[in-house]
Amino acid sequence: MMKPDPATVVALQNLIVGKWLSQALSVAAKLGIADLLGEGPRVCDDLAQQSGADPSSLYRVLRALAGVGVFKEVESRRFELTPMAGLLRSGVPGSLRAVAIMAGEDWTWRPWGKLEHSVRTGERGFDAVFGMPPFEYLPANPEAAAVFDAAMTGWSMHNAAAVAQAYDFSGIGTLMDVGGGHGFLLATILKANPSLRGVLFEMPTVCEGARSLLAAEGLSDRTRVAAGSFFEPIGERADACILKSVIHDWDDAQSTTILRHCREAVGPRGRVLLAEMVIPPGNGPDFGKLLDLEMLVVAGGRERTEAEYRGLLAGAGLRMTRVVRTASPSCVIESVVA
Repeated sequence: MMKPDPATVVALQNLIVGKWLSQALSVAAKLGIADLLGEGPRVCDDLAQQSGADPSSLYRVLRALAGVGVFKEVESRRFELTPMAGLLRSGVPGSLRAVAIMAGEDWTWRPWGKLEHSVRTGERGFDAVFGMPPFEYLPANPEAAAVFDAAMTGWSMHNAAAVAQAYDFSGIGTLMDVGGGHGFLLATILKANPSLRGVLFEMPTVCEGARSLLAAEGLSDRTRVAAGSFFEPIGERADACILKSVIHDWDDAQSTTILRHCREAVGPRGRVLLAEMVIPPGNGPDFGKLLDLEMLVVAGGRERTEAEYRGLLAGAGLRMTRVVRTASPSCVIESVVA
């Protein structure tokens, strides 16, 4: 056997230890380091004092993150923001702070230790750790649910504008966002389409947060918030339903149930739109291929190819008409009643 190329060894080593960076990013986000650096460079001891951290340990975390372009050590033990670190600030456009925090939470971290269990059995690692599925765990653990909701809003900030810009909503009178969280996607689409009206359909525990966000966006007069489960018939009607990052959470049988209820809600001439990642063919890198493993371990769902979505929609009485690419990793998968 030939001696391995040193660059190949280093590349594989960096992949093997990826968990180290996940936790370092999560800790930096929880401590609010990027917020503390918002007004300019600061020495590590000051950051530690402000964040309640041990100065030596915090320095080691920030030094490691600076080595991959998150933060920059401008002189001995003095750090400043980089463009990536700026996305860990709170309240800035496109902030990923909540996503980074969620990545290190106990309830998202521990199930990955059960990946082998998931691969061997096809079962969620989450259930093996916590004894229940995640969508039972979150309502029973409000702090975890708040982290999850904030992270989903963080993801939406990156995807919502891209979806609103890429898809033509002009022929739709009323759009229902099914499982739309606090309504960031719906708000973005409505602001880009002044004649459009919206319905936000969510679990009762989420509805109050949705009403608050839609009111803050000045959209209360063009929206209504309805409570319910998409596993039951939807008691609302609309010209089209949109589901962003919903179907990937569920297996084929559960997804078919959700899609059938959406088909019923839009009537014979309506549309059902999915904002999801579509796994491309080939061996190239793709974020959806990695997110698919998160779905395997935590949610029990899956990312899908275009052909798989076509078959899934057909099973729910829908016909895929096109896939619209966006500037984000998500696509808009358009379907009509078959």
